[in-house]
Amino acid sequence: MTTDAQPLRRLLPRVPDRFAAFGAVLLAVVVLTALLAPWLAPYPLDEPRPLERLLPPSGAHWLGTDQVGRDVLTRILYGGRTSLFIAVAVLGVSAVTGVTLGVVAGYAGGWVRDVIMRVTDVFLAFPALLLSLALAIVLQPGVNTVILVIAVTWWPWYTRLAASVAASIATRPYVDAARCLGVPAPLIVVRHVLPNSLTPVLVQLSLDAGGVILTSAALSYLGLGAQEPTAEWGLMVQQGQTLFTTNWWVVTFPGLAILVTAFAFNVLGEGLRNALDPRRAVR
Repeated sequence: MTTDAQPLRRLLPRVPDRFAAFGAVLLAVVVLTALLAPWLAPYPLDEPRPLERLLPPSGAHWLGTDQVGRDVLTRILYGGRTSLFIAVAVLGVSAVTGVTLGVVAGYAGGWVRDVIMRVTDVFLAFPALLLSLALAIVLQPGVNTVILVIAVTWWPWYTRLAASVAASIATRPYVDAARCLGVPAPLIVVRHVLPNSLTPVLVQLSLDAGGVILTSAALSYLGLGAQEPTAEWGLMVQQGQTLFTTNWWVVTFPGLAILVTAFAFNVLGEGLRNALDPRRAVR
């Protein structure tokens, strides 16, 4: 019994890595299809064909057509560009803002840390989706608005994460040695504190990407995000919701695109966290 259990025990730690590889491959397919949308799309993006409206999936239209005769597959391919662009833009703005403030707070400590962290706590006191909705209602609906309102609610998490990691790194011997040698504080932060604070941030970015796509889709679904004629998955779901019982393909395939992309990001993020966590590595 013990001999049979040994190979199984050796195999089990590899399972998360296989899931991460699956997530990476799935995500690569999504990204490639979005980037190659102009070449892969079987029809022009915004070419209404009234005579072909609400056609079911067939050889001519693999995923059917929508209310005005546009090819659903074409709009999903282009919608991937919009959704991924929003995710990259939101996470880029949030990470740059949050990590910069967090590293400064963690290294400087004292009143600087107190001020930055209290401002961060004010933003964290509001539910993220509720605050995004409130800001989106005030501003003009559109892709830029989605990026702005989600980034405003997302950066505090990176500030808190980076601050805790930077505070730990700031007390390490090599940082103390650099201070004793008279290295300026900004140089210590850039050379030592910031690079060593990025690993947990990168893991968090991969985990958050799916959440950003879901949030942007929710805002578009509520009419506060992307607007016509922009192809965006949440907007496509909103436009097809009333047709679900009669023309299911109009809403189902964009919803599946959101689900698959969010799943790929989450699986990849979990795999990265397992791989980069030293407590899990030592078994």
